Amino acid sequence: MSDNLAVEWDKIVAIAVNALEDIKAKDIVVLDTTSKTSLFSRMIIASGDSTRQVKALASNVAVDLKEAGYDVISTEGTDSGEWALVDAGDLVVHVMQPAVRDYYDIEALWGGEKPSFHAGAAKPWHAADER
Repeated sequence: MSDNLAVEWDKIVAIAVNALEDIKAKDIVVLDTTSKTSLFSRMIIASGDSTRQVKALASNVAVDLKEAGYDVISTEGTDSGEWALVDAGDLVVHVMQPAVRDYYDIEALWGGEKPSFHAGAAKPWHAADER
């Protein structure tokens, strides 16, 4: 991998993570998917506490990426607000409510091991913890 490409990935990921942090996303995980697929290089997964927050998080990511000059191919799932996806080509951002995220566990599907959470993030929420 070239250094320029790594810098570009770091830049787009930083913009998306900052957009998520601005709206108080929880449990932000960044996965390098280059060894698993050629469709995209990075995946970000984050949680929002409500349908309104999930929608706002996805919208903020799309707006910030566009303002930085990146193409946003599509945004999906903003009608329901349970799981929204922002497709920016080499970057895919999933924003989910905690129960949906726990159910689908896409970190395990794409990461293969327990993910390391973004700096400063708390322990991940799991539906089983709420008893």
